Amino acid sequence: MENDYDLFVIGAGSGGVRASRIAASHGARVAVAEEHRVGGTCVIRGCVPKKMLVYGSHFADELHEAARYGWSIGEPRFDWPTLRDFVNADVDRLERAYTSTLDNNKVDHFHERATVTGPNAVRLASGRDITAKVILIAVGAWPVVPDFPGNEHVITSNEVFHLRDFPRRVVIQGAGYIALEFAGIFNSLGADVTVVNRSDQILRSYDLSLRERLLPIMQARGVRFRFSSPIERVVKEANGSLLVDTAGHAPIAADAVLIATGRRPKTDGLGLESAGIALGANGEVPVDAFNRTACPSIYAVGDVTDRVQLTPVAIREGHAFADTVFGGNPRTISYDCIPSAVFSQPPLAGVGLTEAEARETLGEVRVFTSDFRPMKNMFSERPERGFYKLVVDAASDRVVGVHMIGPDAPEILQAAAIAVKAGLTKAQFDDTVALHPSMAEELVLMR
Repeated sequence: MENDYDLFVIGAGSGGVRASRIAASHGARVAVAEEHRVGGTCVIRGCVPKKMLVYGSHFADELHEAARYGWSIGEPRFDWPTLRDFVNADVDRLERAYTSTLDNNKVDHFHERATVTGPNAVRLASGRDITAKVILIAVGAWPVVPDFPGNEHVITSNEVFHLRDFPRRVVIQGAGYIALEFAGIFNSLGADVTVVNRSDQILRSYDLSLRERLLPIMQARGVRFRFSSPIERVVKEANGSLLVDTAGHAPIAADAVLIATGRRPKTDGLGLESAGIALGANGEVPVDAFNRTACPSIYAVGDVTDRVQLTPVAIREGHAFADTVFGGNPRTISYDCIPSAVFSQPPLAGVGLTEAEARETLGEVRVFTSDFRPMKNMFSERPERGFYKLVVDAASDRVVGVHMIGPDAPEILQAAAIAVKAGLTKAQFDDTVALHPSMAEELVLMR
């Protein structure tokens, strides 16, 4: 018997929508099921609304420095509902755009949960059974909340965009990019922020030089850190405020407790065992280089595979899957030299090998650095400096890593990532004429 669809996608995030669109363009009959909102983590409750909050929080500094630019401004006042509602309205716009993409490509979509019931079958929450030649799992990941007394009083990055009132006192557990980005946002908007973490490090995957720069800058801006001191208990008091107990320290009074300790593939209850698929240690769906699972008719892309939890990676995986399975063009994607950024304040970004990784894998390396005060920072009372680093393979002169912290670092790094991916040498960097005056020119002036 003919299947209902050629492709059924569970999850309408960035990877699932891209896979659906491309598969449909290849002539496949496609349907998608999404139990939350079309657009997925990045668009609905992740990098897009978070970046907008980062932009909003930057105005605190800009207003403070306005007089040095020659502007006279009255007493500034921040209104959280205005920023929150504007951001959420834009999220609504993006969800409509993603839904239109499905409609324009004649992709059926079901706004309900779907689970796998066999190699070629899914069941919707409404009870309808659907068959498909191929099933794609693209359900993403979900925030992890540690088990401690009172954890029902905490929020995650899912809920933070919808807070009714602005929290004047915020405790954030975690020291990864989500934790530090929200620490910067709330701090700049005027909240008293304390970051607590179970280890004594921040941003473990980034180059040590950047981490050593960011921590004291955040502390100088007023963010407090408690290392090796995870939350042990949260108590809700009669007045609605929270009291946070952490290991080895006095309790912290808070209006909001944000948990940012990582994300886990959202595979609980998905039914993959019915197709003979065993999950990995972190709940991830194991796949091969072509995104195929242990069941030949079921594939997976994006955060649910726990390979690289980044939206552009999920999009490329979804596109490659559709081209491979429905476009007659088998292809994989490269996980080398994926750029990443932390929209902290100041932001940092990196691509390629860190200095430590390069020394371990390549042996002899050369390191070039530039330590400077960005021109924009001259208007600030803070003595914050920018720092760029090139990591070079001594044997080949190839630039294998670029790392930077300072204003607009992520915007600058995207172009540098092309050079690292292309295998350009330090000599070729040196041969490039500087664009002056700019911060980016430091990349070609290191000697």
